[in-house]
Amino acid sequence: MSEKPEPIAHDRQAFPAGVVEQVSPLVRRLICGNGGPFTFTGTCSYIVGRGRVSIIDPGPDDAGHLQALLTATDGETIDHILVTHTHRDHSPGARRLKELTGARLIGCDRHIPVVNDSSGRLDASHDLDHAPDDVMRDGDCLGGQGFTLTAVHTPGHASNHLCFALSEETALFSGDHVMAWSTTIVAPPDGAMSEYMASLDRLRARGETIMWPGHGGPVQEPARYMRALATHRRLRESAIVGAVCAGDRSVAEIVARVYEGLNPRLVGAASLSALAHLEDLVARGIVRADGPATLDAIYEPGATRAS
Repeated sequence: MSEKPEPIAHDRQAFPAGVVEQVSPLVRRLICGNGGPFTFTGTCSYIVGRGRVSIIDPGPDDAGHLQALLTATDGETIDHILVTHTHRDHSPGARRLKELTGARLIGCDRHIPVVNDSSGRLDASHDLDHAPDDVMRDGDCLGGQGFTLTAVHTPGHASNHLCFALSEETALFSGDHVMAWSTTIVAPPDGAMSEYMASLDRLRARGETIMWPGHGGPVQEPARYMRALATHRRLRESAIVGAVCAGDRSVAEIVARVYEGLNPRLVGAASLSALAHLEDLVARGIVRADGPATLDAIYEPGATRAS
């Protein structure tokens, strides 16, 4: 049986929602009160700059949180609202904040649903009403008052996911792609494991010294932490291949073997994560399915050896 991944040393320090914190010379953080199993203590919104500012990820359409952002920037001008990706805990508040401030809504592109979804599911977690004034493509820069934000396209968690590099502080707003408190959910049909791993490799090569994620506290040693994340995913893949080789044929059987002792509330997320690995393994010929790789497919060893 293949080795199973050891738990990653996550930093689960819980910062309170509703409190404005100056986390660096150019960055203030305000956490929305939408905590839960997948959002930790809530969505982190970031205010970048002073005087004329930009806000990253206003979160859900939460009146209290939006008012707190307005109060935190009282006497200042919000020039731009940036969104990392269109999951509903990140982008809906951006439209309301735009209405209240007149700021330009920029960042990630709108989400295009997967119409021919062979699993029978649609991307229910996405905010389909997101409509940016301008889309930032990979490498596009926003020049603010005393700061610069550069878009880095990082598909995997979501196909339209962007991170934003803050060059003045060698920092990266990493959205949900890299978080200190937890591994990232990669859930088909929009999430793709092959893209997630490629994006992770790309970020590892960049050299930022701190990351400000969409949930939880900062990633203090990004290169070391992302190396651990990549190793964890490779070992998880190996464990899934081992389960298939041991005779597990369904996603449910694979999850039961690979994710021993899993909280029942997280079985659905683990199933989608396993499916993301299986999609990639089927594409590489390491695992074979009786049709498209779906939650209901039957899996067996493929002709290609895992590396």
